[in-house]
Amino acid sequence: MEVMSYRNSPLIKFAAFVIVVAGMKASVVLVVPLLLAVFLSIICAPPLFWMQKKGVPSFIGILILMLGVIAIQMLLVTLVSSSIAEFSRNIPFYQERLKTITFEGLQFLSRYGVELEIDKLTEMFNPSRIFKLVATTLNGLGGVLTNTFLVFLTFIFILSEAAGFPNKLRAISNDKTTDFEKYSEITSGVNRYLGIKSLTSLVTGITIFIWLAIQGVDFPIMWGVVAFLLNYIPNIGSIIAAVPVVLLALIQLGPLAAGITSLGFLIVNILVGSVIEPKVMGKGIGLSVLVVFLSLTFLGWVLGPVGMLLSVPLTMAVKIALSGSESTKWLSILLGTNKEASGLLKTKNQNLLQ
Repeated sequence: MEVMSYRNSPLIKFAAFVIVVAGMKASVVLVVPLLLAVFLSIICAPPLFWMQKKGVPSFIGILILMLGVIAIQMLLVTLVSSSIAEFSRNIPFYQERLKTITFEGLQFLSRYGVELEIDKLTEMFNPSRIFKLVATTLNGLGGVLTNTFLVFLTFIFILSEAAGFPNKLRAISNDKTTDFEKYSEITSGVNRYLGIKSLTSLVTGITIFIWLAIQGVDFPIMWGVVAFLLNYIPNIGSIIAAVPVVLLALIQLGPLAAGITSLGFLIVNILVGSVIEPKVMGKGIGLSVLVVFLSLTFLGWVLGPVGMLLSVPLTMAVKIALSGSESTKWLSILLGTNKEASGLLKTKNQNLLQ
């Protein structure tokens, strides 16, 4: 009994969690390609199953999907690799120019009686650091795009096993229907989210590219790709994508251009994030804004830029899995939105009244 009580201790569970996280961070070179392969497999599984229903052999379907993924990867590398390199080379110039603009702005305020301690304020708020962070993130993404052999290899093996996985799940499960339904719910939920999000992200990226190209902001293709990728992060992804571009427009073209750039991101974010996506997705992703931000921060720290991009799909899968058991359902509710919790509470009260 004493051994069982130790096993169920929250401290032991927390220690196990810390060990798992430390292991993931230490083996990030292996974990990131695996997660990317799973991410690609979830997106590509429905087309593969559709081709199988049409009589296309599995290996031919996998080959077609593989060639498609390689073509997209080569297109992204071609579009952004040179821009990332040039942007990284220009970082010192951008940082110095931004420091000068910040200093001039503070001096301008001091002329009108707004007295600020420039040295302390600059130390606390140094916008030039944003460019350094952006360069590090872009270089990380560029490295992932170019070093994809292990991703593709794992991707092929996952797809080749995907068709038979439901039968394996049925064979090892005591309850043949419940576990399979839960597996189907996780895959269909994540797949639907990724499919819709990919289309809306593509619209976002193309729109931002056109907007910046018309303005004449440097590296419009790169920023369009960044907007496309970061749009996978709901609520705050567009804000993260906008900050470095607005600062670059301020440095390159002045305050008016920075305002126009901000307006462009705001319009796209409202139309896509607040109008189009809710209508298409219906209930949405079912995750609170706080959970999205925490998962973005935590997985970004553990797995780097790829962890940031995959934070929402991974958290969604965990939430759906937790909702399948009565002992963990409360965790699923905590991860969800206030609206979802209010709906459950309303249903619970109605059942009590009946």
